[in-house]
Amino acid sequence: MNYILLMTSNKAGVNSYRQWPRADVEKHFAFLHRLNQELTESGEFVATEALAGPEQALIVTAGKDGMPVTDGVFPESKEFLLGYWIVDVESPERAYEIAAKLSAGPAPGGGATAMPIEVRQIMTRKAGDL
Repeated sequence: MNYILLMTSNKAGVNSYRQWPRADVEKHFAFLHRLNQELTESGEFVATEALAGPEQALIVTAGKDGMPVTDGVFPESKEFLLGYWIVDVESPERAYEIAAKLSAGPAPGGGATAMPIEVRQIMTRKAGDL
């Protein structure tokens, strides 16, 4: 079963993270690297990517002529997608365990980030399925 684990935050959370001391950022990324390595070794890792900052996000719709119409950055949004992991696991419970580990990543002062991680199963379809 493939699941996508979505890391989200609000504007205040993004701004707070940008003010973390460099040592705390490095500690957090070392934690993420170790977790990715563990998932790779267990055969559960599929992919992960961090996304550019929310200030670069655009909403795109099709105009009447089919050409893209963009709505500028959306800082008024309540939450931003920051990155994701795709894992291949045996059960939803295992996906939840991995999400909890991500949420428990280190924050300044020795605590956990308690970052909300949205867990969603990836619906795989076979050729010809609707």
